Amino acid sequence: MFFASDNWAGAHPAINERLSKESTRFAAAYGTSELDRSIEQRFNEIFEKEVAVFFVATGTAANSLSLASIARPGGLTFCHTEAHVIEDECGAPDFFSGMRMVGVEGPAGKMLPENLLERIARYPQDAVHHGRAAAVTMTQATEVGTIYTLDEIDTISKIAKQNGLPLHMDGARFANALVSLGCTPAEMTWKRGVDVLSFGGTKNGCWCAEAIVFFDPQLAKDFAFLRKRTAQLFSKSRFIAAQFEAYLQDDLWLGLAKHANTMADRLRTGFSSLNSARLAWPTEANEVFAVLPKASAKAAAEQGAKFYDWLEPRDMPEKVGKDEALIRMVTSFATTEEDVDQFLSICASA
Repeated sequence: MFFASDNWAGAHPAINERLSKESTRFAAAYGTSELDRSIEQRFNEIFEKEVAVFFVATGTAANSLSLASIARPGGLTFCHTEAHVIEDECGAPDFFSGMRMVGVEGPAGKMLPENLLERIARYPQDAVHHGRAAAVTMTQATEVGTIYTLDEIDTISKIAKQNGLPLHMDGARFANALVSLGCTPAEMTWKRGVDVLSFGGTKNGCWCAEAIVFFDPQLAKDFAFLRKRTAQLFSKSRFIAAQFEAYLQDDLWLGLAKHANTMADRLRTGFSSLNSARLAWPTEANEVFAVLPKASAKAAAEQGAKFYDWLEPRDMPEKVGKDEALIRMVTSFATTEEDVDQFLSICASA
C-alpha cells in the first residue's frame, strides 16, 4: 500500500528492459547518438511540430533551467502560491534563473486570472527597486491534484502574452493531466500558448528521465550552453533517451498514466462511500486528498500503508476536525486494485 508518492514506484519493466539492452553497446556521447536524435524526432511527432528537446535528470533541473532560459535581470516569475517551484525546490528555480518566485493566490491549486493580473501590475518593467515581471509558470497537473482546463490555460496564456511574458508549464505529471483531459499534447501546450514545457517521465514509470521542450526552437538557441554550465549534460545521455524510447513506444506513457488515474478514481469512489471519511476536495489526476479519523490513519500506517500527512490549505472547503487527519495519497502505474481495496478496508474497519 504505497501511496506516499508516485516517485516511490520503481521503473516499468519495458523501460528496465530497454536500459539493459542499451548497456551492452557503444554509442556517441553527449547527446549526439542516433538514439538521442531519434527521440528528439519522436518529440516532434508527439507535439505535431518541430520542437527543441533537451534531456535532464530531475524535475527540479527541468523547471529551474526552463526558467533560467527565459530569465531577465531583475525578473520575477509568477506561479501559484503552492506551486512546486516556490514550495518544494529549495530555491533552485530562483538560484539558477536569478529570478524571484512570486505567489499568486487561487482556489484548487490554480492561479485566478484576476489575481495574476493584479500581481503582474505591481511590477512594471521600470520598477528597478522591486523587480520586473518576467515569466509565468503553471503546474499541470497541480500540486493538489487538480487540472487546468484548456480554456483556463488559454486565459493564463493570454494574460502572459498581453504582458510580454513567456509561459512555462511544469509537467511533472503531464501525462496524468493529458489523459484526464482527453486531448493531445499539442492541444494542452503550444496550441494554448505554452512556450516551454518541463516534460516529466520519472513519476510515470521511468527511472530518471525528464525533458525540456521549447515550442519555438529559437528560444533554445543558447540553451545547450546553459545545460552544460549547470552540469546537466550527461555524457551517456542515451540512457535517458533509451527510457523515453520505451516510454513513448506504442503510447505506453499514456497507458501508465491512465492506470494511475483509474486507481485514484477507485480511491475517490471508496472514500466517498465511507461514512467516517470524506474527500477533502475534488481531484482529477492521480492524487487524492482525504479527511479521515486519526484512528483510521494510524491503523492504516500500522498495517504498512504509506501516505503523507498534509497541511490544511487556507481555502479548504470543509475544515479538518481535531480528531481527524488530512492525508495525501498518490497512485502510480504500479498501484493495484488490491492495494486500494485493502487500504479502504482498513479505514472502514477502524
